[in-house]
Amino acid sequence: QVQLVESGGGLVQAGGSLRLSCTASGRTFSSYPMGWFRQAPGKEREFVATISQSGDSTLYAGSLKGRFTISRDNAKNTVYLQMNSLKSEDTAVYYCAARENYGVTVYNPAAFGSWGQGTQVTVSS
Repeated sequence: QVQLVESGGGLVQAGGSLRLSCTASGRTFSSYPMGWFRQAPGKEREFVATISQSGDSTLYAGSLKGRFTISRDNAKNTVYLQMNSLKSEDTAVYYCAARENYGVTVYNPAAFGSWGQGTQVTVSS
Protein backbone atom coordinates (compact mmCIF):
# COMPACT_ATOMS: atom_id res chain seq x y z
CA GLN A 1 0.00 0.00 0.00
CA VAL A 2 0.92 3.64 -0.36
CA GLN A 3 0.18 6.61 1.86
CA LEU A 4 -1.64 9.40 0.04
CA VAL A 5 -2.12 13.05 0.97
CA GLU A 6 -4.43 15.35 -0.99
CA SER A 7 -4.21 19.12 -1.17
CA GLY A 8 -5.55 22.00 -3.20
CA GLY A 9 -9.18 22.03 -2.18
CA GLY A 10 -11.00 25.15 -1.13
CA LEU A 11 -13.82 27.56 -1.84
CA VAL A 12 -14.29 28.75 -5.41
CA GLN A 13 -17.03 30.54 -7.29
CA ALA A 14 -19.03 28.78 -9.97
CA GLY A 15 -17.17 28.89 -13.25
CA GLY A 16 -13.80 28.92 -11.53
CA SER A 17 -11.00 26.37 -11.46
CA LEU A 18 -9.04 24.37 -8.93
CA ARG A 19 -6.18 21.92 -9.18
CA LEU A 20 -6.03 19.14 -6.67
CA SER A 21 -2.80 17.32 -5.89
CA CYS A 22 -2.23 13.96 -4.30
CA THR A 23 1.26 13.03 -3.20
CA ALA A 24 2.25 9.48 -2.38
CA SER A 25 4.94 8.20 -0.09
CA GLY A 26 7.09 5.26 -1.04
CA ARG A 27 8.93 4.19 -4.14
CA THR A 28 6.15 2.19 -5.78
CA PHE A 29 3.83 5.02 -6.83
CA SER A 30 4.52 4.50 -10.52
CA SER A 31 3.30 0.90 -10.31
CA TYR A 32 -0.26 1.91 -9.40
CA PRO A 33 -3.06 3.17 -11.59
CA MET A 34 -4.48 6.12 -9.67
CA GLY A 35 -7.98 7.45 -9.33
CA TRP A 36 -10.02 10.32 -8.00
CA PHE A 37 -13.41 9.90 -6.35
CA ARG A 38 -15.72 12.37 -4.69
CA GLN A 39 -18.41 12.22 -2.05
CA ALA A 40 -21.07 14.84 -1.47
CA PRO A 41 -23.05 15.00 1.80
CA GLY A 42 -25.64 12.26 1.95
CA LYS A 43 -24.42 10.63 -1.24
CA GLU A 44 -22.29 7.64 -2.08
CA ARG A 45 -18.68 7.99 -3.14
CA GLU A 46 -18.58 8.34 -6.90
CA PHE A 47 -15.93 7.80 -9.53
CA VAL A 48 -14.34 10.87 -11.08
CA ALA A 49 -11.34 9.75 -13.11
CA THR A 50 -8.51 7.27 -13.31
CA ILE A 51 -5.09 7.23 -14.96
CA SER A 52 -2.76 4.39 -15.90
CA GLN A 53 0.63 3.80 -14.37
CA SER A 54 2.47 5.61 -17.15
CA GLY A 55 -0.18 8.30 -17.59
CA ASP A 56 -0.89 7.43 -21.20
CA SER A 57 -4.43 6.22 -20.56
CA THR A 58 -7.21 8.03 -18.75
CA LEU A 59 -10.89 7.44 -18.10
CA TYR A 60 -13.48 9.90 -16.82
CA ALA A 61 -17.00 9.85 -15.49
CA GLY A 62 -19.09 10.75 -18.50
CA SER A 63 -20.60 13.85 -16.95
CA LEU A 64 -17.18 15.29 -16.10
CA LYS A 65 -15.23 14.66 -19.28
CA GLY A 66 -14.17 17.94 -20.83
CA ARG A 67 -14.15 19.86 -17.56
CA PHE A 68 -11.83 17.69 -15.45
CA THR A 69 -8.35 16.47 -16.37
CA ILE A 70 -6.34 13.85 -14.50
CA SER A 71 -2.58 13.71 -14.86
CA ARG A 72 0.41 12.39 -12.98
CA ASP A 73 4.10 13.06 -12.47
CA ASN A 74 5.80 9.85 -11.41
CA ALA A 75 9.05 11.68 -10.69
CA LYS A 76 7.16 13.66 -8.04
CA ASN A 77 4.96 10.78 -6.85
CA THR A 78 1.97 13.02 -7.52
CA VAL A 79 -1.35 12.74 -9.30
CA TYR A 80 -3.37 15.83 -10.18
CA LEU A 81 -6.96 16.69 -10.91
CA GLN A 82 -7.50 19.91 -12.84
CA MET A 83 -11.09 21.06 -12.48
CA ASN A 84 -12.45 23.79 -14.72
CA SER A 85 -15.86 25.43 -15.16
CA LEU A 86 -16.81 24.30 -11.70
CA LYS A 87 -20.48 24.01 -10.77
CA SER A 88 -22.22 23.95 -7.42
CA GLU A 89 -22.92 20.25 -7.91
CA ASP A 90 -19.16 19.62 -7.92
CA THR A 91 -19.12 20.44 -4.20
CA ALA A 92 -17.81 17.37 -2.38
CA VAL A 93 -14.88 15.87 -0.57
CA TYR A 94 -12.41 14.66 -3.18
CA TYR A 95 -10.29 11.58 -2.56
CA CYS A 96 -7.37 10.13 -4.43
CA ALA A 97 -6.73 6.42 -4.36
CA ALA A 98 -4.36 3.77 -5.64
CA ARG A 99 -5.86 0.88 -7.57
CA GLU A 100 -5.01 -2.49 -6.04
CA ASN A 101 -7.96 -4.76 -6.90
CA TYR A 102 -8.21 -5.62 -10.57
CA GLY A 103 -11.14 -7.98 -10.09
CA VAL A 104 -13.50 -5.05 -9.60
CA THR A 105 -14.53 -2.43 -12.11
CA VAL A 106 -12.59 0.80 -11.86
CA TYR A 107 -15.86 2.67 -11.24
CA ASN A 108 -16.22 0.83 -7.90
CA PRO A 109 -14.31 2.25 -4.91
CA ALA A 110 -13.52 -1.34 -3.92
CA ALA A 111 -11.05 -1.42 -6.82
CA PHE A 112 -8.83 0.97 -4.85
CA GLY A 113 -7.04 -0.14 -1.72
CA SER A 114 -5.18 2.94 -0.50
CA TRP A 115 -6.97 6.24 0.07
CA GLY A 116 -6.07 9.74 1.07
CA GLN A 117 -7.89 11.63 3.79
CA GLY A 118 -9.79 13.77 1.30
CA THR A 119 -9.86 17.48 0.48
CA GLN A 120 -12.99 19.62 0.55
CA VAL A 121 -14.06 21.45 -2.60
CA THR A 122 -16.88 23.94 -2.22
CA VAL A 123 -18.31 25.74 -5.23
CA SER A 124 -20.47 28.74 -4.49
CA SER A 125 -23.16 29.77 -6.93
